[in-house]
Amino acid sequence: MRRRAALVFAFALALAACAPTAELRGTGDLGVVIERTAGSVLVVETTHRSVLGRVPGLGDLSHASVVFSRDGRYAYVFGRDGGLSKVDLLTTSVVERIVQSGNAIGGAISQDGRLIAAANYTPGGIRIFDSETLQPLSEVPSTYGDGTRRAKVVGIADAPGNRFVFSLFEAGEIWIVDASDPRNPRVTKLLGVGRQPYDGFITPNGRYYVAGLYGEDGLALVDLWHPEQGVRKILSGYGRGEKPLPVYKMPHLRGWAVAGRLAFLPAIGRHEVLVVDMDTWREAGRVKVHGQPVFAVAQPGGRRLWVNFAFPDNGVVQIVDVPSLEVIRDLRPGRAVLHLEFTPRGEQVWVSSRDDNVVVIYDTETIGELARIPATHPSGIFFTARALMTGF
Repeated sequence: MRRRAALVFAFALALAACAPTAELRGTGDLGVVIERTAGSVLVVETTHRSVLGRVPGLGDLSHASVVFSRDGRYAYVFGRDGGLSKVDLLTTSVVERIVQSGNAIGGAISQDGRLIAAANYTPGGIRIFDSETLQPLSEVPSTYGDGTRRAKVVGIADAPGNRFVFSLFEAGEIWIVDASDPRNPRVTKLLGVGRQPYDGFITPNGRYYVAGLYGEDGLALVDLWHPEQGVRKILSGYGRGEKPLPVYKMPHLRGWAVAGRLAFLPAIGRHEVLVVDMDTWREAGRVKVHGQPVFAVAQPGGRRLWVNFAFPDNGVVQIVDVPSLEVIRDLRPGRAVLHLEFTPRGEQVWVSSRDDNVVVIYDTETIGELARIPATHPSGIFFTARALMTGF
């Protein structure tokens, strides 16, 4: 009997050795590139700078954003049409897709990775979903005033404690939603934060939420350790005495905007990047730049800042030396640069040029071009390293 069992086991091993197997790989060097007009994403890997596949059928991606599961395998793609798609990066396929609202602006994933929150313009508010199945768990309507109106939700970010923080554009409020019990979320409302908050970000340590204000010069700051202290205005009146320039594209505060103790924030209606000392939350300087900044992104390590711009200056990327706060290099990757993303340790930066249908990859040490990847009207670039970061 033992001899027969041994023969069966040996035969099974031989069959297993002959059977074809899928190539195993990790997800740490993966990412996606949004193809905004095609409704698709490219799945890319940064080690060899190549495309692994294309995933179509994701709806309106004209203002798309992405978060990742905690293991880096799944990308959750938020579309402008209210679509929420779960994409498997290893099989380059759609696992699940729902249309959860009429108009959406992004979303976030909870600290423990179990919850997805979608931020909605229409009807206004957030909806919370199970990250495994995309089954709806609850909704938080963004009602304000007399309770008959809903505000657009902007600047949503995850915070420690399975919380979501976001701003209400028309209401001038910031809400903190504790989703520890996702079917019965608890809401803390901070009122009177300023006129028309348009975007927000959380500091890497998860303590502070900062919202930019479109309707006035300044920003709103919330200490998430002490939300009972309310909102503090910072950088009030940064454009005082000067007429603001036309705003062709809303600046984005989301990004790696922190270098050491300094935060770098695009100024509404100005050709400047504002520098804030996060120890005091006071202005620490300004950087005159080529145009109106859209993204000001700190290179990992914090030595340099990379800035792209709104129309008509959107074919340029400028590099700022952080110690001197001086522009040290101008790059022209292509027409209509919409986004840039660094690899986790900062040795590469990937830059999307929408109108030239290409992603340009640079070596951040030499500022030399490494490769160009064709893409259909690329916009956002998102790497799986975001899965390990608060506020991404």
